[in-house]
Amino acid sequence: MLIGYARTSTLEQEAGFEAQLRDLRVLGCEKLFQEQTSSVGPRKTLEAAIEFAREGDTLVVTKLDRLARSVTHLGALIDQLTAKGVALRILNLGVDTGTPTGKLILTVMGGIAQFEREMMLERQREGISKAKSEGKYKGRKPTARAKTNEIKALHAQGLSMGEIAKRLEIGKGSVHRALNQ
Repeated sequence: MLIGYARTSTLEQEAGFEAQLRDLRVLGCEKLFQEQTSSVGPRKTLEAAIEFAREGDTLVVTKLDRLARSVTHLGALIDQLTAKGVALRILNLGVDTGTPTGKLILTVMGGIAQFEREMMLERQREGISKAKSEGKYKGRKPTARAKTNEIKALHAQGLSMGEIAKRLEIGKGSVHRALNQ
């Protein structure tokens, strides 16, 4: 059985999400798992897809970055799938881990993808540093500091730090800092 998995990081990526689902349907995936969540957080639907897969099945994704966040994570996913007798197919790479060559190519491509991501993050840090030195980058506006008066008023009413944080949609640490200023 072909099992499709589609993921985007945000709800704003609707076109990319629809394209993934379309490609998986065209390929003939009998079961589709889909979620819109960051790759770094918990991905319950991916876990459910892997749990659903049985020996002889193939998990299909349209792109490698929709599945794994690093080479280490990719390796762990492949190990998990292999232990169940499940292959992995990545459409845009034409890779299928049902073959030894497919496994080799996927490992190499995963390393390249991780290298590319690390280089992009390095360039981003350099750009931010340059913008800061030129006075063009100020960072995000501090939201919790702007709510200091509200925090103190709610605290005076007897609300706990957790309740204040939840009500104002800020972190408990921010509440703590505001109260100890």
